[in-house]
Amino acid sequence: MTDETHPQQLERMITGYCISQSIYAAAKLEIADQLAAGPRTAAQLAEATQTDADSLYRLLRALASVGIFAENEQGAFSLTPLAEPLRSDHPESKQACAIMNGEDQFRPWCEIIYSLQTGKPAYNKIWGTSVFEFLAEHPEQAQIFDRAMTGIHGRGNDSILDAYDLTDTRVLADVGGGNGLHLAGILQANPHLHGLLFDVPHVVERAQTQIDQAGLSDRCQLVGGDFFQSLPQGPDAILLRHIIHDWNDEQSLRILKNCHAALPDGGKLLILESVIQPGNAPFWGKFVDLIMLLVTGGRERTAKEFRLLYERAGFELTQIVPTSSDLSIVEGVKR
Repeated sequence: MTDETHPQQLERMITGYCISQSIYAAAKLEIADQLAAGPRTAAQLAEATQTDADSLYRLLRALASVGIFAENEQGAFSLTPLAEPLRSDHPESKQACAIMNGEDQFRPWCEIIYSLQTGKPAYNKIWGTSVFEFLAEHPEQAQIFDRAMTGIHGRGNDSILDAYDLTDTRVLADVGGGNGLHLAGILQANPHLHGLLFDVPHVVERAQTQIDQAGLSDRCQLVGGDFFQSLPQGPDAILLRHIIHDWNDEQSLRILKNCHAALPDGGKLLILESVIQPGNAPFWGKFVDLIMLLVTGGRERTAKEFRLLYERAGFELTQIVPTSSDLSIVEGVKR
C-alpha cells in the first residue's frame, strides 16, 4: 500500500520520463560496465566518462533512489540487481534498449498528438523517413537496434521452446529474423530442424556471422529480400516474431499472403506477438501498441483482429498459445 494520494501517484506517472531518460544517460555513458569490477566514486566515473563529477553524482544519486545503483557511506556507487542488466555483457542486457528508447524513439512521444490526429507515425514526421529506412542509412543506430531487439526478445526464444512443439516441423523460416540469434537458438534446441533466415539484404549480412559462430551454416540458409514482394519456397512453417505489429492491416495482409504463397498446403504460420486482452487489467502490450502507432504506424491486435487478418490471407487460426512472457503464439494453417 502507498501513502501517496491519487494526485501524487498521478504526478509520479506524469514525470515518469525523468527516470527513463536518466536510465538512458547511464546506459549511454556505460556506467554499469564501469562498475562491473567494483564500486567507484562519482569523481572516478566522471573521469572515465568525460563528464562533470557533480552533475554525474546527482544523476547516480537519483537512480540509486529507485534501486538502480547503490551508494555506500564512502560515496562510492555499485551495481544492484536492477542495474546489472545495463551491462553490455549481461545475458539479458537492456543497455541498447535504453539507448534506443532514449534517443531516436523518445522524440516521437513529444508528437503523440500528431499521431492521434492523423493515425500516422510521428517518427516519420520528426526524422523525415520511416524507422526502417532510417536504420538502413545509419549503421551505428542499426547495430544498437539489433542489440536492443536481442535484449527485448530474449525471453521470446525460451517462450517458443517451452510452449510450442516443433517436432513435426522440418524447415522453419524466420521471416524478418534480424541478426539470426533467435533462429540459432531454436535450431540448437531442435537438432532435426533446418532453418531459413529471411530479412532485407543488409540485415542478412549482419546475421551471417551469428549463424557461422553458432556452427549452423549447414542447417540454415540465409536469404535477402523484401517480404512485401515474395518469400522463398521451402519451409513448412513460417515464424513472424514481432513483425506484423510493425505494419497496418493492409501492409500486414501483403506479408501474410506472401507467407501463404511460400507454404505448402497445411503449412503453419506462427506469429509471436502480444494479443491484446479485453478489460482494464494491466498489460504492457497496450503501451507497446502506442509505441507502434508512434514509431512504425503498426499496431498490436486482439484475438478477433488476428482471426480476421488470417482469414483474409487464406489461413485458419487454429490456436493461440500463451507463453511464459507477455507474448502468445498465434498459429494458423494454410487452407
